[in-house]
Amino acid sequence: MIARNLSRREGPCRKNQPAALLLPAALLLPAALLAALWLACPAPACAQSKVTIGRIERARLYPSGLLLKAKIDTGARSCSLNAQKLTVFTRDGEEWARFIVTNHHDRTVTLERKIIRTGTIKQKNNHPEKRPVILMGICIGRHYREVEVNLVDRSDFNYPLLIGRAYLQGDFLVDPDHKYTREPRCFGAGNP
Repeated sequence: MIARNLSRREGPCRKNQPAALLLPAALLLPAALLAALWLACPAPACAQSKVTIGRIERARLYPSGLLLKAKIDTGARSCSLNAQKLTVFTRDGEEWARFIVTNHHDRTVTLERKIIRTGTIKQKNNHPEKRPVILMGICIGRHYREVEVNLVDRSDFNYPLLIGRAYLQGDFLVDPDHKYTREPRCFGAGNP
């Protein structure tokens, strides 16, 4: 019946066109409508599986276990860490970084990590800056992830750690009205 009604249409359909060719197109319309509805509103289903965090959170660095205050920045792609007395040196033919990290309780650790690449970071003044990039384990709430972290002097900033999209993607929603919503509890994470 659908095919017969469609075959009587005027316009792009010819009178002599077989109705059987029009039937699959008629069946695709409801499927396309359902797909469009699903694509228009997947956020509620996805949001339920994501953890909501605030604009400022406590994060634990691994392997040191140092607790830091971290600014959550969805505008930044990568993570940045305040690295004081940064020294680049060679070990076994590879570049390494030695640096000091201090938290808000004045606990200081000296870390050595292999440099995996040199990143170019865009600045607000449009002058790109080259920074060493290392892999570092970071825990926020119960989420542990090893991500690329660029090392820079952030001593002029309020927070020594900036968490970007590379860490957040897929697991978190950020609520800018809140701070310190999750304590880092990643048991067994970050063993060297």
